[in-house]
Amino acid sequence: MSDTHTPSTLSDQDLAALDAHWRAANYLAVGQIYLMANPLLTRPLTPEDIKPRLLGHWGTSPGLNLVHTHLNRVVKDRGIEALCVWGPGHGGPAVLANAWLEGSYSETYPDVPRTTEGMGRLFKQFSFPGGVPSHVAPETPGSIHEGGELGYALTHAYGAAFDHPGLLVTCVIGDGEAETGPLAASWHSDKFLDPVHDGAVLPVLHLNGYKIANPTVLARLPEEELDQLLRGYGHDPLYVTGDDPATVHRAMAAAMDTAVERITAYQRAAREDGVTERPRWPMIVLRTPKGWTGPKEVDGLPIEGTWRSHQVPLSGVRDNPEHLRQLEAWLRSYRPEELFDADGRPTEQVLACVPEGTARLGSTPYANGGLLLRDLPVPPLGDHAVRVDRPGSASHSPTQVLGGLLEGVMAATAERRDFRVVGPDETASNRLQALYRATGKAWQARTLPTDEHLARDGRVMEVLSEHLCQGWLEGYLLTGRHGLFSSYEAFAHIVDSMVNQHIKWLRTSRRLPWRLPIASLNYLLTSHVWRQDHNGFSHQDPGFVDHILNKSPEVVRVYLPPDANTLLSVADHALRSRDYVNVIVAGKQPTFDWLTLEEARAHCARGAGTWEWAGTEDGSREPDVVLGCAGDVPTQEVLAAADLLRRHLPELAVRVVNVVDIARMLPHEEHPHGMPDSEYDALFTRDKPVIFAYHGYPWLIHRLAYRRAGHANLHVRGYKEEGTTTTPFDMVVRNDLDRYRLVMDVIDRVPGLGVRAVAVRQAMADVRTRHHAWIREHGVDLPEVEEWSWSG
Repeated sequence: MSDTHTPSTLSDQDLAALDAHWRAANYLAVGQIYLMANPLLTRPLTPEDIKPRLLGHWGTSPGLNLVHTHLNRVVKDRGIEALCVWGPGHGGPAVLANAWLEGSYSETYPDVPRTTEGMGRLFKQFSFPGGVPSHVAPETPGSIHEGGELGYALTHAYGAAFDHPGLLVTCVIGDGEAETGPLAASWHSDKFLDPVHDGAVLPVLHLNGYKIANPTVLARLPEEELDQLLRGYGHDPLYVTGDDPATVHRAMAAAMDTAVERITAYQRAAREDGVTERPRWPMIVLRTPKGWTGPKEVDGLPIEGTWRSHQVPLSGVRDNPEHLRQLEAWLRSYRPEELFDADGRPTEQVLACVPEGTARLGSTPYANGGLLLRDLPVPPLGDHAVRVDRPGSASHSPTQVLGGLLEGVMAATAERRDFRVVGPDETASNRLQALYRATGKAWQARTLPTDEHLARDGRVMEVLSEHLCQGWLEGYLLTGRHGLFSSYEAFAHIVDSMVNQHIKWLRTSRRLPWRLPIASLNYLLTSHVWRQDHNGFSHQDPGFVDHILNKSPEVVRVYLPPDANTLLSVADHALRSRDYVNVIVAGKQPTFDWLTLEEARAHCARGAGTWEWAGTEDGSREPDVVLGCAGDVPTQEVLAAADLLRRHLPELAVRVVNVVDIARMLPHEEHPHGMPDSEYDALFTRDKPVIFAYHGYPWLIHRLAYRRAGHANLHVRGYKEEGTTTTPFDMVVRNDLDRYRLVMDVIDRVPGLGVRAVAVRQAMADVRTRHHAWIREHGVDLPEVEEWSWSG
């Protein structure tokens, strides 16, 4: 193994200062877990000084404190812009301790000053009712990564580094975290990092050997095998190993210096000399004991260097005098009287390695992306809208039309480089290939003559890992940029837990006045359930919307534009928005154009409304039936059903209601976009049958509208897990969403109509029967379906 470091230039004075800072951070971390009074140990500890509930994680904290201390030194000495992503997110005590030491915490929260009183508040608030969480969270200055986001640290770090050429993103990866699938895939992010236009990522793999109750895989690998693995990922590892603080400090300083110098050399070679060979970026493998400097043994059992140090090593401190004695000895082992003055302020020696101002890790603007965010230059929609002379007279692929708009955004941000589109190998498949006229696909690995659109400076990012796409984009947005995630609808579920954490982050951030709004996380879900007839059952799942709508109403938005112009209007709104997760579901196959751009804008602003031209109301009375729809294919089936009703039952008063913003179905009290009851009743009526054709699972609409006065009259058709490889129209027939079934539903549910329209109902059923036989013989849909167009 080659782990040659730049020789350490630490003087004894430098070493003492680093050790003092590290000891101070360790002291503060322990204090947060245990103490609610007597923060500086000015008297012997008593049980009353101890919190009644001991919560927190000690095991990872000393390692995180070591990284923070040494990163401070290189940032200060070399004038580096830096951000750190703390993968072991349960190491909240460490990150909070360092933010308080450097002063950024007190600047953010003036009621927690760098005094004895402030230290006491820092301690008591940790994992305490009304206080702060036990893990790194939005409340933590300098953070962009939540403690619950296990496995996503490295992909977040790369997302932060993209298009920030002056930024060094250090990423601490816990060895338990390194066992997750998303983290394993994240090592490949180095094949997408452009040394010219992007910053650098310095991974620090912290091998402390244990998870909650088990050893970690990477810590138990033979060193040669671990080295081969990391080199196979494209890194050049530097090793820091030990349990003697002085030895580890010198080794860590040397490793940090070596890594930064190699990064600087690679960037200089690419930026000044035109070198295009992919760098073998450095990383640090830090092997120190879990729970380092804590109790070595408790109640006859080993603690330091074992899994028992993971959370609270001494659990009976209030009731067990020996535990209390051990805790006091542990805290005093850091010699707090050398680290803090009589007023509780950190000494000059402790702060010697700490940078100033926004160079401090807790004050970096890169961790508060709203400070850096600029408005996105979205081109005028009129430049990309399709012409609609009358509804349904032409058809376009909505996502292909959107691709032209995204091309314009990409071109307008060519110099500022703050917009990216990510997706798992599907940009062209989803009809967004117009983007390639403005940029290529990011790629730093080997290229072949048969490759297309690959570019070292590309800002379209494709990798067949939804986890990486999500993590890259989250890191990119959290550090002040804009983006879009395009995905096949069925496979968005892969990032369910990731988007859940991002929504929680945004919800919490909204309550923190010091965190400025960031650009929204925008999903385009296409290649959707109703047009995956060729790929089959495995590709047919519209449930991501259900997952999203379970989350914080103030954050989540779901849109189902029915045609190209409404997609443009929705996308324009989403791309300009802040602090939301926007889910847009739109098809890529040619779809009828129903609305002009101005009509689409007005309709999207309403979120739901009647299409008077599609119904047969005359305004003199209430409709006999309401046909509701949400989604492109359901909209087409509803309009085809309305067409059939117009021809076969012309005396029937039919109202057609289209819903773009699905949250409009909720009561206003439950969601900011929800309709008041009066508006809902006016649109859908209180007592008339409503036949609703919905893009996804039908029970979602029932759940959203269950409190409405007319819910008993609401009948929803949607996807009910009936799918296979078949024809497009057979997909809707299998799920009873087709136009003929909708007409039958109207006949069944309008009072008195069943007897009068029995022949019409029978004719509708006969077409469905003929459909089944036709597709099995011809392999295509019925001519009257394939050739249908709106004639209303």
